[in-house]
Parts: sequence; structure tokens; C-alpha cells
Amino acid sequence: MTLLSVNVNKVAVLRNSRGGSEPDAVRAATVCIQAGAGGITVHPRPDQRHIRPADVHALSALCASRVEFNIEGNVFAPARGDYPGLLALAAQTRPTQCTLVPDSDAQITSDHGFDLRADGARLRPLIAALKQHGCRVSLFVDAGCEDVERAAEIGADRVEIYTGPYAEAFARGDHTRELDACASTAERARSAGLGVNAGHDLSQANLAALKSAIPYLTEASIGHALIGEALYAGLRATVEAYVAILAE
Repeated sequence: MTLLSVNVNKVAVLRNSRGGSEPDAVRAATVCIQAGAGGITVHPRPDQRHIRPADVHALSALCASRVEFNIEGNVFAPARGDYPGLLALAAQTRPTQCTLVPDSDAQITSDHGFDLRADGARLRPLIAALKQHGCRVSLFVDAGCEDVERAAEIGADRVEIYTGPYAEAFARGDHTRELDACASTAERARSAGLGVNAGHDLSQANLAALKSAIPYLTEASIGHALIGEALYAGLRATVEAYVAILAE
């Protein structure tokens, strides 16, 4: 069964837009877990525009011995202010998984995967360091990544396929090529001994087709669409709907 990991960044965005402590990311994550989510994802950034280091610690404590905890981030980004850096956060909170993403402050959201040919040598020792903290390591890659097998060579356990282009194509009604690229990359990753995750702009509308194309998908990380849909249907009901899609 594919694990649903709910990204609660958008809850923190709403909280930070007003200040104070509401809505509470931990309370939202608790509802998600009670509704059947198998994991919680956060993507702290150095500018602390949404999830903050204190949230990471609180959510780690919530998830411990209950569900998987996944921290996403740019492992190359240095510490800044209260943000200690991804390696330090992993050492402090020992997440189940660290998903490494090549994002920058200028990006509104993650929009591309690693160039493993260019970044592999730099990633290798950082992956090893994360594993010393007990973390499973996943690398964010584009569908159609030409050297996805290199992720296994440098020590990663999984890849997360960036599904943004697939979601955009699905909305246009011409997603066959992008879906095939996701499935082909997933198969190559699996053949290399890697687990296959997927994430970005996945929704109730496009998730079933992706799962059908990649039946061995290990994890789907979903945040933006899920939180948006929850505004209409409620958080518990929305999470339950996603869990049901992934269970089919």
C-alpha cells in the first residue's frame, strides 16, 4: 500500500500571515494522522516563510512511534538565524526520512529535481551523514531524469519523482507523455534498487492515474492541493479520501 504523507507547510503559511499560533500545524497533523495518513512532511526553508525549526521539533515529537516523519529541504543551504541547516535539524529530530530538494530562496515552491551528474559528488557525503542519524534518504528528481540510477550509486534509498509537469498536463487533458515519463523513471529507479516516492501538485483528480501507472509507489507526499480541498470538505474527510485512492 502506498503511504500518504501530508505536507503541513500551508497550515504554517496561514499561521504566519497573521502571527500568533493559529492555525496550529501540530493540531492539523494530529487530525491527518487520525484520518489515516501514514506520515507527515515538512519543508523548512532558511527564510522560515512557513514551517519553522520549532515546528519541526514539535511535529517530530508528535510522529514518534506513530507515523513516519519526513523533512524536505536543501542540504546545501547554510544555517541562517534560527534555522540551523538541514543536517542539524535531522541530527536533532531524527526523522524517518530526509528528502533532499535543490530549491533556493527565490523559488516560491520546488520546481525541479537534482542534476545527479553535477551534484552527485557533493551529495554523497551528505547522504552518508544523514544515514548516520538513522534517516532514510530520498532525492528529488525530474520525470525523465537521464541518470536516475546514480541516486543509488551515491547512497540514496529512494527518489521522489517531481510530478508538477504531470499535474499541469493532467489539468490540460494531455498528460499521457508526462505520465509515461513518470512511470519510466520509476521503473528505472526500481530496477536500480531504489524505492519510488512522488510529490508536487498531486490532487484527488490526478492521483489515481499516477498510482495506476506506478502500482509499487511507496509514498505520495501531498500538501498544497490537499489543504486547499480541505477548506471545502474538511481536513479529516479530505485525508480519508486520499487514503482511499492510494488503497485501491
